[in-house]
Amino acid sequence: MANNLSESLPELTFQYQRSLPPLPVPSLEISLSKYLEAVRPFASEEEFEATVDIVRKFQNGVGKQLHQKLLQRAKTKKNWLEEWWLDTAYLEPRIPSQLNVNVGGAAPYLEHCWPPAEGIYLQRASVVTWHTLQYWNLLRMERLAPQKSGKTVLDMDQFRMLFCTCKVPGVQKDTLHNYFKTEREGPCPSHIVVMCRGRIFTFDALCDGQILTPPEVLRQLSYVKERCEGEPEGHGVAALTSEERTRWAKTREHLISIDPHNKTVLETIQSSLFVLSLDETKPYSTPENYTNMAQAALTGDPTIRWGDKSYNFFVFSDGTFGSNCDHAPYDAMVLVLFCWYMDQQIRSTDGKWKGSDVVRPMSLPEELVFTVDEKVQSDISHAKQQYLESAQDLQVVSYTFIAFGKTAIKQRKLHPDTFVQLAMQFAYYRLHKRPGSCYETAMTRRFYHGRTETIRPCTQEAVNWCKAMIDPTCSVNAKRKAMLKAFSKHNTLMAEAQEGKGFDRHLLGLYLIAKEQGLPTPELFMDPLYTKSGGGGNFVLSTSLTGYFTGLGGQAPPGATASSTTSEMTGLWSPSQHGNLAIRQMLRQCSTASVAPCTRCSTWLPHLSYKYPQQTLDRLIYIFTVSLSSLPLFEH
Repeated sequence: MANNLSESLPELTFQYQRSLPPLPVPSLEISLSKYLEAVRPFASEEEFEATVDIVRKFQNGVGKQLHQKLLQRAKTKKNWLEEWWLDTAYLEPRIPSQLNVNVGGAAPYLEHCWPPAEGIYLQRASVVTWHTLQYWNLLRMERLAPQKSGKTVLDMDQFRMLFCTCKVPGVQKDTLHNYFKTEREGPCPSHIVVMCRGRIFTFDALCDGQILTPPEVLRQLSYVKERCEGEPEGHGVAALTSEERTRWAKTREHLISIDPHNKTVLETIQSSLFVLSLDETKPYSTPENYTNMAQAALTGDPTIRWGDKSYNFFVFSDGTFGSNCDHAPYDAMVLVLFCWYMDQQIRSTDGKWKGSDVVRPMSLPEELVFTVDEKVQSDISHAKQQYLESAQDLQVVSYTFIAFGKTAIKQRKLHPDTFVQLAMQFAYYRLHKRPGSCYETAMTRRFYHGRTETIRPCTQEAVNWCKAMIDPTCSVNAKRKAMLKAFSKHNTLMAEAQEGKGFDRHLLGLYLIAKEQGLPTPELFMDPLYTKSGGGGNFVLSTSLTGYFTGLGGQAPPGATASSTTSEMTGLWSPSQHGNLAIRQMLRQCSTASVAPCTRCSTWLPHLSYKYPQQTLDRLIYIFTVSLSSLPLFEH
């Protein structure tokens, strides 16, 4: 990852966009064959025979017609999935975004330069803000080197969405507003929004065309803090962004109707670079236990975070940091690379500003004040109530574990992600005595505007291995052979998905064409086995490998999510509420596991969150960590 950032590389950030290949449409026959393989672990012989018959009819009938229409669509769109995916995954759902869709979590700075401390959180926030602005400037100047997988260039379009982007609620469907422009494209918004005690302020991040220094940012933040400490709290209009989407859309329309100035305030927030929240809580955490920070990041005060912004970070009063961001504009890897950059910059400067302390003359922050009436105040109260009630259902656990790591796994020529995937399958199988339908994200950014494809790690090979692991008559050698077969199958699925040869997005496209054409829902999507195997967003495990400290949340409560990450350090990370410190530190630098009731949630550091009863949660975590240690890979 180190060579993905540069201030002198000749390659411009977005220079390869037009040359990227279009997203391919897979073969219908092959996609349906893969689908049958994926549902096999969840079916009895009778169920499977019925599904085979349904698939055969689909392939020779309406499926063939829908596939031809999809091929026609692909001829006119370089990415036939892009608009559909944005709409169906992020803009059309009416559930509240903040707890169900957003990504967020704790920052790792306390592990090196910035342990929790009193009285210096604004100083630290000013340094973080400055580094964030430097990253924004890299994108503006197109000096962030294009990411590559080997020699293959990856799509960088999502990086345009990190700053100056906001989701705007609609009664039936939301819209995504992006105000970012590169220097070549023209002027770009440069103001920041700061939230504190239910109030909203803004100031320009530039002075005479130059980025504000940390001492200058500190001056602005200190002014906001002094104002908020000496005056009444604000209305907390930001809490409305945590509401059900249609309800929020209607309240937003009402806000604009009672005072046109409210629209100006909304657009100022929407177009801002990012939102910085001054959070007065103290979620004490340590490198061994990030639980409190992760909990605060995912379920903190809704009156000081704008849930629709593409990037909203907060500084806690003990000098630690977190973030909570809308998932619609980009996927985890955009935030991962940015967070990696931030961590490297703070490490390289020991968390200190070593430049000039001179503060140039500039305007003080301006408060953004909404005109509200009784209806808006009532809606704010309702939003806070539903948010807090929903947040109580989200359990968050974030511990560390270092018994072994990716180095030990890779020395045996195995992939760390696949290793953790099998461990999770084994943990689920031991706990529930049945296979767990599982979603893993594969990146398709080698194609134009590519985002993700689905891998289904619960293969028949994985189930066979799980059965072998709990069979007392099975030898270690037989277990190892079964595991290697499961490894090989998973690695094949990952490679195919990254090459645009997965089947889930293909089936989604066929389903959506039928819907757009006003056709009856094809029987394939009504088949009970389709749902039982995870189709339609019914996976009980939702997972992702990101390469850095992140997590991705579950989709079907009660369900589980596991996000695997790898870093340059050795060691595996796994959340665990029980067991000694050595067990809890096992997965620290190599992988994370998280379980959540939300559609998607992500964290800079590993976290675990979900809706199972606490006793079940404890047991699943314990089994997962034991499963990793008990894999036959480490037996001699």
